[in-house]
Amino acid sequence: MTNWKSLDEMWAALRGVVEPSEDGVKVTDEAKLRASVVDALVWNAVFAEERLVRETARWAIRAAAQGVGIASASIYPLYEARGRREVSGFTVPAINVRGITYDTSRAALRAAIRNEVGAVIFEIAKSEIGYTEQHPDEYAAVLLAAAIREGWRGPLFLQGDHYQLNMKKFKESPEKEKMVIADLIRESILAGVLNIDIDSSTLVDLSRPTVREQQRDNFEVCAELTRVVRENEPKGVTIAVGGEIGEVGKKNSTEEELREYMRGYLEMLPKGMIGIDKISIQTGTSHGGVPLPDGRVAQVKLDFDCLSRLSRVAAEEFGMAGAVQHGASTLPNEAFHRFPEANACEVHLATGFQNLTYDGGHFPEDLKQEIYGWLREACAGERKEGETEEQFLYKTRKKAFGPFKKKMWSLPLETRGRIGADLEKVFEFLYQQLRVTKTRELINRTVKPVAVPFVKPKA
Repeated sequence: MTNWKSLDEMWAALRGVVEPSEDGVKVTDEAKLRASVVDALVWNAVFAEERLVRETARWAIRAAAQGVGIASASIYPLYEARGRREVSGFTVPAINVRGITYDTSRAALRAAIRNEVGAVIFEIAKSEIGYTEQHPDEYAAVLLAAAIREGWRGPLFLQGDHYQLNMKKFKESPEKEKMVIADLIRESILAGVLNIDIDSSTLVDLSRPTVREQQRDNFEVCAELTRVVRENEPKGVTIAVGGEIGEVGKKNSTEEELREYMRGYLEMLPKGMIGIDKISIQTGTSHGGVPLPDGRVAQVKLDFDCLSRLSRVAAEEFGMAGAVQHGASTLPNEAFHRFPEANACEVHLATGFQNLTYDGGHFPEDLKQEIYGWLREACAGERKEGETEEQFLYKTRKKAFGPFKKKMWSLPLETRGRIGADLEKVFEFLYQQLRVTKTRELINRTVKPVAVPFVKPKA
């Protein structure tokens, strides 16, 4: 793929397909844009050496997507309707796309279009932004480009996942650590990411005498950061905001924790301000699963009764959409149909797609070994005593998605096509198990996207 060296070269390549206009860009040949031009546009949005070219390519993608009827949107209206008990019976998949993002998201969108799925979220966590080297503006541009390529129409839900505070840094300087998340929230909203999950559950202190005090830092910080969201959301948009009461991988959440967190949170929130619409809880899973010494992933016993009970409390007592399940993609296939049965409103899925990319039989062995060699050096400090080679590589290989991004995106078209085809089958299975097939009409009826103005690059 060619790197454009200047804006003149970029606009020359787009001539007759995407043309600059006074209020953005005008798509003059959508068929050609979808067939080939968007591939070059997204490549340069990620890899162009000139910063102005990258920024302008991202802006052009966002404007072109809007021009063909694709709108980055907030899922809040759907969750609001769910909180009023007007809709139910499905669990929204929130898909973390860590690597080969353009091809992976295209596979997810193809499966969604074929199954008339409208209720699906694409997200990136704060930690993933770092090790995958995908800031919100890049991530949003790539997802919107994938939507253009596959002929998506209507709302596209992009989410900032686990915008998480660090307990150690918070103790050292609470204001500084809160500012890190506040700045990330502002950056995300400017990029068109209109769904934000605030994770201050890391601040829960179980050594305190009462549940209210254990959750205090959690609900106070979440309320403060909710205000940051509301003060920066675009006119006419209510950003969907999530909170969290139990850090994934720790002890299972309880109804008392949910009630005390929400009561404290609502007391802290300014009167009349819209609060969170969902709550993430812990039910026995861990991010990425638990690798065994031979590299296989241990089976997890997820407490669906806990998920069901806390979803009911969230909905009935606080008018939320329900509870959110994290760390679920490595569960056995027979578990996924149980999320809608437990009335979970959302389930987050990540590592399973990563594992299929690496281990599905199509990823080049020479590149995999190059990555593993790099991990042995770059992540040596993360190797724990007694950990096998297989456990270490399984745990750390997610961190290769950033440094090896260009090599992965440059894999032969046939190789990427085979990986994408395998992923597409998994996405289709998950959509069916989570009962979000045929939700396109519901989304179009419930969510009315706003044409959000966005800042043109200085160029």
